[in-house]
Amino acid sequence: MIKILSLFLFVFLFTSCSFNKSSKFWTSETLEKLEEKKFEKIFDNQKALDKEFNTNINLNLSLNLKRSNLFKELTNNEGRVKFDGLLKKSSKYKFSKIKNFYQHEPVISFNKNNVIFFDNKGTVLQFDEKSKLIWKKNYYTKSEKKLDPILQFANNNKYLVVADNLTKYYLLDLRNGNLVWSKKNLAPFNSQIKIYKDRFFIIDFTNTLRCISLKNGEEIWNFQTEESFIRSQKKLSMAIVGEVIYFNNSLGDISAININDGELLWQLPTTSNIIVESAFSLETSDIVADENNLFFSNNKNQFFSIDIKSGNFNWINKVNSNIRPTLVGNFLITVSLEGYLIVIDKITGNIIKVTDVFNNFNPKKRDKIFPEGFVVGLKNIYLSTNTGRLLVIDIKSGKTISTLKVDNEKISRPFILNKNLYLVKDNAIIKLN
Repeated sequence: MIKILSLFLFVFLFTSCSFNKSSKFWTSETLEKLEEKKFEKIFDNQKALDKEFNTNINLNLSLNLKRSNLFKELTNNEGRVKFDGLLKKSSKYKFSKIKNFYQHEPVISFNKNNVIFFDNKGTVLQFDEKSKLIWKKNYYTKSEKKLDPILQFANNNKYLVVADNLTKYYLLDLRNGNLVWSKKNLAPFNSQIKIYKDRFFIIDFTNTLRCISLKNGEEIWNFQTEESFIRSQKKLSMAIVGEVIYFNNSLGDISAININDGELLWQLPTTSNIIVESAFSLETSDIVADENNLFFSNNKNQFFSIDIKSGNFNWINKVNSNIRPTLVGNFLITVSLEGYLIVIDKITGNIIKVTDVFNNFNPKKRDKIFPEGFVVGLKNIYLSTNTGRLLVIDIKSGKTISTLKVDNEKISRPFILNKNLYLVKDNAIIKLN
């Protein structure tokens, strides 16, 4: 049955059917419902936002900071974090320079007050809050080290799951870095890692979601989606709500899978473009979830809201962004690739406000400057760029109030822990408070 449905979807997309009456796809009843919701055509090429809108509106966000860290981790929604620092440099965690750092999306893992990261040879490093090295461990052969492995982490405060862009995945004891078990996959990994109870989830370059036992590293089940012929460097994402895991693949498809047995609940394509070169250029943001919906955007000028139970579109808007959005109350906040801070009503999808946060940059250089990620603090939004700048943006006005030079090249999205802000560059982690 699933194969038949997949074939039907393929034919539908290949023929570039749009959501209108002439397609003969929808019933009259469905069309009436769609027209009531005023849906836009999904596959039209639309011009990205390049103008400010409602700049006179002051944004007042909810102060609710009560979401558990586990909920935030599973849903990718940091919300509003308790940070209002002066951004004074307090320490630096140094490591050997990571080659081609600009191509990757490195993520810090925190163990209580400790920071976990890696160097250019795949050495796992754990530092304490004063930048003192607690332990370092490397489980790669000499030949593997020459390949400059890029590591992804997830931990449950007892064990650290490590996976790389080669084919290796393994488990370390957080206390001392000792190896618990080590396994190899058929393909390299390119996704977030999510730990849930006694298992973890990861996606490899074949667009296969794998459910793996924390106890021994054995695969429990897997679910394979359509494979792409070209490997995109953009990291894939997943979110867990209840007993369902939602994930994207490199072609833009979203799948909902039962966590316990790997059964497909629904699958939704979000792009009709099946040309290989276009698939390679597709870059999708992390999926962010609340109890009822999924939210994400891409670099094809599309921002989606999807109902998690039915897999139907709630709305689609014209926002051009490949970075993780943030949900605060009923407001969705993101930054476009063109440097505009955008606030969206999560219920209707209506754009409430657009402000230009790159307006202080040299206009001649602006087209080479891109956002890397942001966090929403108590008073300000902190946005990093691929040119090593950290922008401080006033939440109410949406205007950039200061710009901090951290480096001359790419820095990671900001991470917040214990009233400190962390940024990763190619040879160090910068801690600001």
